[in-house]
Amino acid sequence: MDDFASMEPSPASAPATQRVRGIDRVIAIFQCLHEYRKPQRVSTIAKAIEAPRSTTYDVINRLLEAGILETREGGTIFFGPAMHFYGTDYISSNDWMRVADQEVKSLAEKWGETAQFCALDGNKYVIQLTALGNRTFKISSDIGVRVNIPWTASGRLLLASMAPEEILQFVPPEDFRLANGRMLDRQKFLKEVEIASRQGYCITQGLIDHFSMCMAAPVKRKDGRVVATVCFVVTKDTSPERRDALLTALLECGTRLSRSIF
Repeated sequence: MDDFASMEPSPASAPATQRVRGIDRVIAIFQCLHEYRKPQRVSTIAKAIEAPRSTTYDVINRLLEAGILETREGGTIFFGPAMHFYGTDYISSNDWMRVADQEVKSLAEKWGETAQFCALDGNKYVIQLTALGNRTFKISSDIGVRVNIPWTASGRLLLASMAPEEILQFVPPEDFRLANGRMLDRQKFLKEVEIASRQGYCITQGLIDHFSMCMAAPVKRKDGRVVATVCFVVTKDTSPERRDALLTALLECGTRLSRSIF
């Protein structure tokens, strides 16, 4: 019998469970601060993650010592300088993000429009990278904010590999309600996903607000599965000629990313 398989649990192994619980607290704190996107008091964090205040203080104090969190005005807590270093390390060492970052910045610089690189996070849509355009009027969205999939052009492309029944099981029913309270027709949404998959791009307008339009092109793995998108966020009065030029640029970018990353 393998020696490891025959070992009985020892007192020395007991702290492992405590470490797991501690890691869960750390993750919960990070998620809490990310969702608030601004410094919070420890009491607010403890309540949000449903943890004892004393435990939350202990975890946060250790993270403060490591520079992962820092104290802000009024004794509030937010991400610290070490998080920036870790994030920079991730982008610089990850081909996916490094190449995508260069492409997004190039799109924004060349066309003067806000460009984004997007993917799914669970059953939500998130912007992973964004670069603001240089036009006087700019439309932007924050990186990492989880958005309902039906609200976006990218979301329709990212669901392209799913069957209609899978999509309806995957997307929470309440997510079909737009910010203005209007409920999207599910069958119409499924048809739009089908059309986006067939034509290889998606354009939506008036979903999140009445004045913007989103144009998205897919980034695919070798098996054809859409795993990310590149998109422009522009005003809905953009001329048809410019729309065509922007869409062509996105499709070319999506093809380059698909070839270089996958």
